[in-house]
Amino acid sequence: MKKNQNLKILMTIIITAIITFSVTLLWMYGNKEETFSSTNIGTALKSDKLSTKLKLIKSKIDNEYIGDVDENKLIEWAVKGYVEGLGDIYSDYFTPEEMQEYTQDTLGEYVGIGVYITRDTNANKILISGTIKNSPAEQAELKAGDILTAVDGIPCTGDDFDHITDKIKGKMGTKVKIKVLRNNEEKEFEIERKNVEIIRVTSQMLDNNIGYIYISSFDGTKVAEQFEEEYNNLKRQGATSLIVDLRNNGGGIVDEATDIGDLFTDKGTTLLIEEDKNGKESVIKAKRDKEITMNTVLLVNKYSASASEILAGIIKDETENVTIIGDTTYGKGVIQSLYTLSDGSGLKITTNQYFTPKHNEINKKGIEPDIKIESYDFDGEIDKDKDTEIKKAMELLKNR
Repeated sequence: MKKNQNLKILMTIIITAIITFSVTLLWMYGNKEETFSSTNIGTALKSDKLSTKLKLIKSKIDNEYIGDVDENKLIEWAVKGYVEGLGDIYSDYFTPEEMQEYTQDTLGEYVGIGVYITRDTNANKILISGTIKNSPAEQAELKAGDILTAVDGIPCTGDDFDHITDKIKGKMGTKVKIKVLRNNEEKEFEIERKNVEIIRVTSQMLDNNIGYIYISSFDGTKVAEQFEEEYNNLKRQGATSLIVDLRNNGGGIVDEATDIGDLFTDKGTTLLIEEDKNGKESVIKAKRDKEITMNTVLLVNKYSASASEILAGIIKDETENVTIIGDTTYGKGVIQSLYTLSDGSGLKITTNQYFTPKHNEINKKGIEPDIKIESYDFDGEIDKDKDTEIKKAMELLKNR
């Protein structure tokens, strides 16, 4: 899971929701469980050199520093700097607040109203850019383009953007009043906060009975379930071939990617090879019979990373009915484990490297497409007239 999952996103989008459960350990790309308390990390950091230097610095601050001292803040930054010293862009220490936000985005289930917002910097306004499918916001009929003007009777502008989600989110079953401006008309909604499932997978039917599925991210524990549901819906609508789009998908939970890869392969097929610090390898294999046999195109670009590359590697090594079109993928072939400490803070560190089923290395290399064409500036919405990759995919499937 890379820090900047999509370098192409121009607008900041925030989900106004809050997670309602905690984890002892979230193994980002597996199913292992382990406890990890603050005592463990304290013991791990007690090297003579480290403790001696910290004691010296603490003594100087205590005896000579003239400003106010927040001891908890100093501790958080000391640990954050220690992990930063690894020089690994994928490893991080999270404060309790950062950890809560991070796991919200990763696990994909929230309590909230399910609305996306963005800031219009020119007009200094907060805009609703969309709602989550089946969410309270969608059911209340909030719409993209609505200008958010007040929350619970308190007016807001673009200056309030960084803090507005804290005002909108809250506990399960409570209500929030949202006032918006739509076509110069003020509208007010009272919306109950509920459990919201983030939809990462969408689909539509294209010409010539071609089904199209877009996976925006592998974050969340129901991505594979959503994918299979959309695939079956397309089959019921008469789809005879398929396009699966992983462009701009920065990855997420690897189990979700291998579960989708399972649909394209025979039972017992190797899907992923993982290698730990000591060189010990473990192999993930397909658990079910092949489900998707129709001709398929997989779309990737240079922002397809991590779990996206795992799925692309499965497709490239182990399928005959799928063609990969697009650009060479990002090249993130390492796995992070995420630990929650007893105080709610978190540690994410790189613990494994992974390889394709045929033991090809992905890290810093990426997956090469079968048909490489100039990358289209994909923004999440397909344009059948301008999207060169979609046009090539449709042309290929039409002629099969």
